Amino acid sequence: MDPEDYDKLEEPSDEENDMLDLAFGLTETSRLGCQVVMTKDLDGLVVRMPSATRNMAVDGFKPKPH
Repeated sequence: MDPEDYDKLEEPSDEENDMLDLAFGLTETSRLGCQVVMTKDLDGLVVRMPSATRNMAVDGFKPKPH
């Protein structure tokens, strides 16, 4: 996300930072979407996803059983 929007958020927790360490395409303003609390201050927020992100609800990916 843009640095101006990132600065409006609370600092990420240690647990979130640990999860982000495992993420592909990490940037200085990366956050876990589930940790971003939407407020009126974030109206107009633009979120950018890494190109290799897998969204099972949208891209038709079907996991195979082990």
